[in-house]
Amino acid sequence: MTVSLVATLVGVGFLGSFFAGLLGIGGALVMFPLLLYVPPLLGVGQLAVKDVVGVTMALVFVAAVSGFLAHRRQRAISSQLTMIGGFAGIAGSFVGALASKWVDDTWLLVVFAILATVGAVLILLPGGEEDPAPADATMRFSPLRIAVVAGGVGLAAGFVGAGGGFLLVPLLVVVVGMPVRVTIGSSLGITAMAATAGVVGKLITHQIPFVPALTVALGAIPGAQLGAAASHRVSTRNLKLVLAITIVLVALRVWWDVVRALGIGRG
Repeated sequence: MTVSLVATLVGVGFLGSFFAGLLGIGGALVMFPLLLYVPPLLGVGQLAVKDVVGVTMALVFVAAVSGFLAHRRQRAISSQLTMIGGFAGIAGSFVGALASKWVDDTWLLVVFAILATVGAVLILLPGGEEDPAPADATMRFSPLRIAVVAGGVGLAAGFVGAGGGFLLVPLLVVVVGMPVRVTIGSSLGITAMAATAGVVGKLITHQIPFVPALTVALGAIPGAQLGAAASHRVSTRNLKLVLAITIVLVALRVWWDVVRALGIGRG
C-alpha cells in the first residue's frame, strides 16, 4: 500500500470509530461507505468490496471493545445488560445469518431500510434521559426484556448482514427503559461480543485482509476512545438528537438504494 492510502485508512478508521464510541452504534454503518468510497474519491487507491466487508467486521470488533472499555472506566455500563444482551445477540445473529441465505438481496435491503426507519422513530420518543450512576449499583431491569430485545436485534442484524447498534440503542431505551448514556456504553459491549463470532468466522475463511485491517485499527483505537470521552461531555438530549440524525440519514440512504434496486419510478 502507498503512504497516501495508509494515511487515508488510518483517518477513516479514526472517524468511523469516533462515531461508534460517541453513539454506541458499532460503526459498521459509518465505516463501510467510508472504506468503500473515500480512498477512490481521494485518488489514493481502492479496496475490493469483499475486503471492505472483512475490514469493517474487524474494525467493528476493535472499535466496540475500545469504546466499551472507555465507557466502563466512566462507570457508564451495566454488566447485566452487557452479558445477557451479548449472549442473546450472538444467538440471534447466528440464526439470522443462516436464514438470510434463502432471501433475495433486494428484500434484505428492504428489511434493513425498515429497521433503520424504526430505529429513527424510536430514538425520538421520550425516555432515557435520566443518568443514574454508577449503573450497576442503581439499576435493575428485566433479563427477559433484555434478552428478547438483544436477541431480536441480533436476529435482524444477522439477517441483513449489517450492524444492529443503530436499532439496539433506541430499543433498549424505549422497551427496556435504559438511560441513553448507559445504553450507549453497554451496547458497545454487546456489539463486541456479537462481532467476535463474525471475526472468528471470517478469519477461519480468510476473508480479512490483515494489512488494511491493522492499518485501519491504528486509527480506530484512539478514535473510539475519544468518541467515548466526548459522549460523556454531551447532554443526553443532544446525544439522542445526534443519534436520531445519524439513523435518519442512514435510513434515507438505504431507502434510496431500495428505490434504485426495485426500479421504482423508472419509465
